Amino acid sequence: MRVGDGGSRATFHFCPTCGATVYYLCEGREDSVFIPVGAFADQAFPAPTFSVYEERMHSWVEMPADIEHMA
Repeated sequence: MRVGDGGSRATFHFCPTCGATVYYLCEGREDSVFIPVGAFADQAFPAPTFSVYEERMHSWVEMPADIEHMA
């Protein structure tokens, strides 16, 4: 479990073999399951439509220009 900047908690679930994050659940968003896009190797996986925490992304990451950005 991790506590976010706003104080809400996220509970992470990991692969027992490799330790990678498989999905996580967020307090206050019980209707959603969050799956890191890096968990998919499928080149046809849909591109993101919403971006959060861009100030923390690696310098080499480029988000699509036409997506919604969290203010």
